[in-house]
Amino acid sequence: MNIFSEAAKLEEQNRPFALAQIVDSRGSTPRHSAQMLVREDGTISGTIGGGMVERKVIDEALDALREKKPRMFHGRMARNGADAVGSDCGGAMSVYISVHGLRPRLVLIGAGHVNRAIAQGAALLGFEIAVADIYQESLNPDYFPPSAELLHADSFTAAVDQLDIKPENFVLIATNNKDREALDKLIVQPVAWLGLLASRRKVQVFLRQMRENGVDENDIARLHAPVGFNIGAETPHEIAISVLAEILQVKNHAAGGLMMAAPHPSQHQRVVIRGAGDIATGVALRLWHAGFKVIMLEVEKPTVIRRSVAFAQAVFQGETQVEGVTARRVASAEEAISAADSGVIPVLIDPLCQSLELLKPGGVVDAILAKENMGTRIDMAPITIALGPGFSAGKDCHAVIETNRGHWLGQVIYQGTAQENTGIPGNIQGYTSRRVIRAPVAGVMNACVQLGDIVSEGEMIARIGETEILAPLSGMVRGLLNDGLVVNSGFKIGDIDPRGASADFTSVSDKARAIGGGVLEALMTLMHQGVKSTRELVTVA
Repeated sequence: MNIFSEAAKLEEQNRPFALAQIVDSRGSTPRHSAQMLVREDGTISGTIGGGMVERKVIDEALDALREKKPRMFHGRMARNGADAVGSDCGGAMSVYISVHGLRPRLVLIGAGHVNRAIAQGAALLGFEIAVADIYQESLNPDYFPPSAELLHADSFTAAVDQLDIKPENFVLIATNNKDREALDKLIVQPVAWLGLLASRRKVQVFLRQMRENGVDENDIARLHAPVGFNIGAETPHEIAISVLAEILQVKNHAAGGLMMAAPHPSQHQRVVIRGAGDIATGVALRLWHAGFKVIMLEVEKPTVIRRSVAFAQAVFQGETQVEGVTARRVASAEEAISAADSGVIPVLIDPLCQSLELLKPGGVVDAILAKENMGTRIDMAPITIALGPGFSAGKDCHAVIETNRGHWLGQVIYQGTAQENTGIPGNIQGYTSRRVIRAPVAGVMNACVQLGDIVSEGEMIARIGETEILAPLSGMVRGLLNDGLVVNSGFKIGDIDPRGASADFTSVSDKARAIGGGVLEALMTLMHQGVKSTRELVTVA
């Protein structure tokens, strides 16, 4: 069999294979010039000489296919020593292994005008296209690239079953009126990217319904919706560009953003945030959207109650999303830098800030909100900012952000302190302290409800040991500690929003946004003025 015609056939079918070619040989080797094709199942066409060296190259080729990366193999025809392959010929060879047939697959659920435009654009970008619909007339081959797989099914549930969707596939749902059916089937299925073309209102309704039906938060976090970049798209082809841009961003592990914006100092500036609770997360989102590379430092077991809007959840789950932005737990400063450069917000366990020497941030933000200074110093970074009481601007940090609700919320203070903590939670429909749930005893926390659940006054929502925790009022469970955390008596473990179903527990609060705006203002002002030399502010290793 001619391996190049076989390679062309496999490429056409988008079936993975590797090509192994001898690029160097010395001494006695089975072959000095040869190629071999290795399929995903380990079968081969051609040979590089047989024996142990060929077996080693096949294994290397299969590893290269799994990693989807080419590699160079060096082998010595010897029994022992570096690169030994277990033979006695005495020679050596180098084999370059390239990988092919790995076009990404885009599955389009629905064959309407937008998905037709997306299919045409995705084909030009090298995607393998599969389209499914319940209306045969919508699957007219004239609407799609010639190579597209078109599937007609009686229902979208049946279509998903027949499409053989794999974890590395990209999937977009865009049907006329069956989005929920397809979403229910796909939300629990791991894929590289799952998008839903829908309005914000529709997305919020679906999210609430899925949570009411017990869909796991980790599954919900994978959904990209509303999908696409905000470019003012209106026509199907404009929307296609918006959606494909997001798919490419995920596929290429890119940060996104305008190329022309790169010279702005924030694009090169790392900012470390101490803490990753709901307020810290609001700050992180503001900075991330402004182009800063945000790195968050947390304790080993963070006690955040508004978990759905706190990047601290990455500590427990490994990865989490808030408003479409991904945070991921990392194990080292080096890994944090790499994640931040790729557009992800890394969360590193480092309460003592020992990683700052390696991170070399342009700014540090203390967002622990402990009402006292937990070790933040003005010399931690060229710009140091702290939130709330317990800090003195000009002494502990360069700026303090006001955190008390009211007229001055989010104010930047360059000299002096923030207002003292009132100890009274924000007023929602006349409820303040009553809506906050505190532990009546010390012990291990275990929840009986989920975030977003609607509860009635007196309903049991958690246990601490054998002690039942009852809802102090009717409304939505907006905050609740993670299970398994040890709490002291009087510790804040949750809160109820009396607005009930109209409350939104999936997006950051107005308070967090206001404080985040204050941090962004302080950073930009101090960068412009220069707390230290311009070189220190702009050049971050």
